[in-house]
Amino acid sequence: MTAPLILTCGEPGGIGPELAARALEAGVPFVWLGDPRHLPEGTAWAEVATPRHPAPPGTLPVLRHDFAAPATPGRPDPANAQGVIDVIARAVGMAMRGEAGGICTLPISKQALKEGAGFAFPGHTEYLAHLAGGAEVVMMLASTTVEPPCRVVPATIHIALEDVPRALTPELMERTIRITHAGLIRDFGIAAPRIAVAGLNPHAGEGGAMGRQELDWIAPLCRRLAAGGLAVTGPLPADTMFHAPARARYDAAVACYHDQGLIPIKTLDFAGGVNVTLGLPFVRTSPDHGTAFDIAGRGRADPSSTIAALRMAWDMARKRAAA
Repeated sequence: MTAPLILTCGEPGGIGPELAARALEAGVPFVWLGDPRHLPEGTAWAEVATPRHPAPPGTLPVLRHDFAAPATPGRPDPANAQGVIDVIARAVGMAMRGEAGGICTLPISKQALKEGAGFAFPGHTEYLAHLAGGAEVVMMLASTTVEPPCRVVPATIHIALEDVPRALTPELMERTIRITHAGLIRDFGIAAPRIAVAGLNPHAGEGGAMGRQELDWIAPLCRRLAAGGLAVTGPLPADTMFHAPARARYDAAVACYHDQGLIPIKTLDFAGGVNVTLGLPFVRTSPDHGTAFDIAGRGRADPSSTIAALRMAWDMARKRAAA
């Protein structure tokens, strides 16, 4: 039987505690890993010893992890930075030992972790890959409320646009495509994934008139992978890839850079988008938003993405368990 998920607490001064209090609406088995002092006043919670330990109906099951300080909504406390990091590491360890079916991570503040605990990683995903022994991973954003689904994987992520042409190499693109292909099979149950690859330049280069990357190596790479048995098409003009009839022709799109892929999905499914890390030895999802310090503690946080992320993680965990 698939073990329950772990929902990590994220940054205590952000909207994470409010989202945790609403997470039972997902209707899937999970435990929240964090300090119960950080939960909103009036939250019904019960401490549990393990993810499989039952909690009374209607109460948030809490796997307790004490932090150094209380939380103030809207204001990250440097004293709590190490606790945030330790919660992530503890959750990963439990997932890798099979004690949890996977993890869903609430948002962290990279700046707060760096300033408070010297966090040396660019973000959540890189730290998770490190904890997993240096796994090669990609970031997928997946919709949950639109049909056909929109799933995008940017080959380059948090770098300046001027650096993209140098960073986007045939090796990186091929690795991204192959990790995406394997993840669609293992985590989404798609037996023969169809992957569409976006061109780097407008109109996919317009036959070389607007850039040569498509002619010089993106198209040859797509042909080679297709000849090797992967259902890969491209390079395609990014501006015509994301309307519904186009999405029906593929299961995931690989974009060349961050905004090329994330603008479409956040336009199509802003509240229901889920961040998925493909390539890890355990399931990991997260809501597709940040800590939202500006609204923390005001009861305005929308739990839709967290609920979607938990449901997607549970579905992925069951697929892995059945494989």
